[in-house]
Amino acid sequence: MIRIGRRVALGAAFLAPAARAQAWPLRPVRLVVPFPPGGPADALARLLAERLAEGWGQPVVVENRGGAGGNIGAEAVARAAPDGHTLLVCASSHVQGAALYTRLAFDPVRDFTPVAQLAYYSLVLVLHPSVPAADLAGFEALLRAHPGQVTVASAGIGTPTHLTAELFRSRAGVEFTHVPFGGAAPAHAALLGGQVQAMFHNPVMAVPAVQAGRLHALATTGAARALALPDVPTLAESGYPGFDSGTWYAVLGPAGLPAPVVARIEADLRRIVALPAVRERLAAQSMEPRDLGPDRLAAVMRDELARWTEVIQRLGIRQD
Repeated sequence: MIRIGRRVALGAAFLAPAARAQAWPLRPVRLVVPFPPGGPADALARLLAERLAEGWGQPVVVENRGGAGGNIGAEAVARAAPDGHTLLVCASSHVQGAALYTRLAFDPVRDFTPVAQLAYYSLVLVLHPSVPAADLAGFEALLRAHPGQVTVASAGIGTPTHLTAELFRSRAGVEFTHVPFGGAAPAHAALLGGQVQAMFHNPVMAVPAVQAGRLHALATTGAARALALPDVPTLAESGYPGFDSGTWYAVLGPAGLPAPVVARIEADLRRIVALPAVRERLAAQSMEPRDLGPDRLAAVMRDELARWTEVIQRLGIRQD
């Protein structure tokens, strides 16, 4: 009888993780976006939420918790119970910002469980039409002729739009005034209104404005030309060899998220991103689909943290 009891107990131990994944989710799931509504992370989260809810049989609610370059929303997820009911839809600024700030209430790698990387894009250097520069060389000449007088917007301190601008400042040897906003949407509105003059912008917002003639594109920041702007050169081919500063988007959970739940979420995310309709939506937002699982995403996060820590220390732009 004792042997049978042990076998039953052992079998129950093996079945428990699978049962946990099958039972999950038990209540509505929150997708925390650490930026205000209207930006690319928000658009991606809402694209996922509708389809995830259909498969999970529970409401999936997008919760915008912007501020501090994405750190407020990230901290909320880091402190959440690791049961799969609170997830973070983040950008690469999740690790870039951690390299920038000297004091954070969380560790961007250790305090999170990587689930999947889903999308990527290059940023676009865009100008308001009132700026007297027809191309990148003209913009560089303008910056050198008027050091510190040209305003360059960003979606917030520590975001890819900020750090890419700082990397360009260093590589080009120019000066400008950085104007951080509380997200991509307010920065975009200020740029369209002419309150700021330039931005290393996300293509989700920049490309439609460029196509409508409301912004002027000078260059993109990835290693290869952006699919949405094939005629716009990269910075790497415009005098800045090796310049590569794109943005990726991923889903993370709190540290300690059970492996069966991670596997369930990852499988559903992969299924959704593979749908032709979803890929069309991503392309319309100038996003390229990515398919990285937990292990590869974890490696990317570690590598990005090391890379941007070195860049930020070299540039001397760390924040308290």
